Amino acid sequence: MKPALSRHTPATIPASWQQFAQGKALAQQLEAQFNLWWPRIFGYHLLKVGNLSSALDTSACSIKHQIRLATAPELATLIADPDDLPLIEHAVDAVLLAHCLEYAQDPHHVIREAHRVLMPDGYLLISGFNPISACGLLKLWPGLQSRLPWSGRFFSMARVTDWLHLLGFEILYEQRLFCTSMLADKHSRSGLRQWADQHLHYFGAAYVMVARKRTLPLTPIKPKWQLTNNFNPAVKGISARHQG
Repeated sequence: MKPALSRHTPATIPASWQQFAQGKALAQQLEAQFNLWWPRIFGYHLLKVGNLSSALDTSACSIKHQIRLATAPELATLIADPDDLPLIEHAVDAVLLAHCLEYAQDPHHVIREAHRVLMPDGYLLISGFNPISACGLLKLWPGLQSRLPWSGRFFSMARVTDWLHLLGFEILYEQRLFCTSMLADKHSRSGLRQWADQHLHYFGAAYVMVARKRTLPLTPIKPKWQLTNNFNPAVKGISARHQG
């Protein structure tokens, strides 16, 4: 298994969904998945990390103050890097990482930064490209490694789960979707494609994960033993006077 930390930045980093073949259709399916969770998430601040996260429609979220952290000025309310968030600890109630890990030099550190700024019991929503899919296998084709989405590194859902568990996240939801190779410019909605989305979603090009930050309270442990002093000079003094 290759290490998560890379010395090189990806050759091509997406600035919008339109840079992907079928990117608009992928964004719509991701929005539909996240819309299942937005009504359940409450708080004051939602942080959308990256250009792709910032471009997703999150109007179904009950959190009204939404911070778009991106490198594209037309999308951003805050310009910064995903692995160096300019926020204090426990500052936001939810973080969205839509296809952000694939194009980061240290994706594990991106998750650590999200964990740092999340409130206790805050939500982390992630989407990524599935390496166990037709789209993922095409990454082995040399001519595609400089094109999107294959210019990024694809991490399996199991590996991202390990990173989340290491930081104490609880996985609430997992779903694979979007059965396509992402080579064609248009995403057809034929009967065969709909059947594949329903029955072969394990091999979908993308996946969605929802996790919650859990913090264990520090409970002091009381000692089971205690030193006692059986010497009682007052009682012994009284006994001595009675004997006299």
